[in-house]
Amino acid sequence: MAKKSILNKKSITFLGQYLNNAAPTGYEWTGQELWMDYLKPYVDTFITDTYGTAVGVINPDAKYKVVIEGHADEISWYVNYITDNGLIHVIRNGGSDHQIAPSKVVNIHTKNGIVKGVFGWPAIHTRDKAKEQAPTLENITIDVGAKDKEEVEKMGVHVGCVITYPDEFHILNGDKFVCRALDNRMGGFMIAEVARLLHENKKTLPFGLYITNSVQEEIGLRGAEMITQTIKPNVAIVTDVTHDTTTPMIKKEKEGHLELGLGPVVAYAPAVQQKLRDLITDTAEEKNIPFQRSALSRATGTDTDAFAYSNGGVASALISLPLRYMHTTVEMVHRDDVENVIKLIYETLLKIEEGDTFSYFK
Repeated sequence: MAKKSILNKKSITFLGQYLNNAAPTGYEWTGQELWMDYLKPYVDTFITDTYGTAVGVINPDAKYKVVIEGHADEISWYVNYITDNGLIHVIRNGGSDHQIAPSKVVNIHTKNGIVKGVFGWPAIHTRDKAKEQAPTLENITIDVGAKDKEEVEKMGVHVGCVITYPDEFHILNGDKFVCRALDNRMGGFMIAEVARLLHENKKTLPFGLYITNSVQEEIGLRGAEMITQTIKPNVAIVTDVTHDTTTPMIKKEKEGHLELGLGPVVAYAPAVQQKLRDLITDTAEEKNIPFQRSALSRATGTDTDAFAYSNGGVASALISLPLRYMHTTVEMVHRDDVENVIKLIYETLLKIEEGDTFSYFK
């Protein structure tokens, strides 16, 4: 008997719209508006802040506060310099990968709308095979089809314009979600689905639930740093992506063994509060939700760190989604893992409901 999916047609339609919309670091608003519109039926109210973090709140008057969090921004580029002959040099906005840039189509965001361009690259026939140059920030450029700098500027392109890739959402082999910006638009999607399930299953929680879609994670956890001071939560469960380490050129001895389709990844790290982590793993075992474990070093590198070390210390944990090809335009996750992250967060929240567990996390 086939298992029943917790994702419905409306969920998948929203996911496609949400992923296809560009929301680079510092310019997340349009994506946040889509996300809030989807979440609106399932929450009591919203909080937004100056830089665009959006929070859907259930039980806003409750004494205790639990955050479930993902981040909304995607990596991108900035126009940095325009040559006299109309080629555009770039700098990173987040961890954009220069090696994948050549031959990619790009969208340059201007006040006049989108200007299309391409990252050009010399033809193989013209390159010195004995001294092949790899793509670097110094030698990749965008061509918008202009004859000179003046023509580029007439298009509305100037230093500081943000640049994104237009690659859109699709599904491979029935169960692999592929797109740019799965890191970490999938997090925003999954926490929204948790809110939907709570609403549809008529679950009530004895605490305030703050479904938080933070901005600016890709340049240093900045959105989470800001919003945790506003919410002042007691508990934070963060979801982000992590590496599937079964693809070529990744050393399992360094990165561990994590794999698509084997379940959510529960982090072990100094920022992860042990009792909260144990509640998550105990819940997974009780509910037969498959999961994997990952040991991290000084920091998780995710918004978990921002929540954990805020407000005198917040009990925090990290549940990650295995992903292939991070920071490329073909990021890939498994549908089963997506559903199991949603289930694990949902079931953990219901466990927190049992008794006065907030003192337990201290």
